[in-house]
Amino acid sequence: MDWDFTENIAFKSLYDAFNESDETSALEFLSSDGASYYLELMQDAAGEGFDLGDNEMMEELQDEIIEYLENN
Repeated sequence: MDWDFTENIAFKSLYDAFNESDETSALEFLSSDGASYYLELMQDAAGEGFDLGDNEMMEELQDEIIEYLENN
């Protein structure tokens, strides 16, 4: 992936909100309290040229986001 999403302001907000929450599962957080942050991040990804209609690309990005949230 060519886009460093960790430098994106929407991701930084998502990361901070996840760390401040009591949630331990990033996937659960993204589907509830983090949904608005995640949506903004996806909009930014589209603005960076990612084809969000490409399921494989979306899954890869989502997996990287979840992994980063849970491991950092």
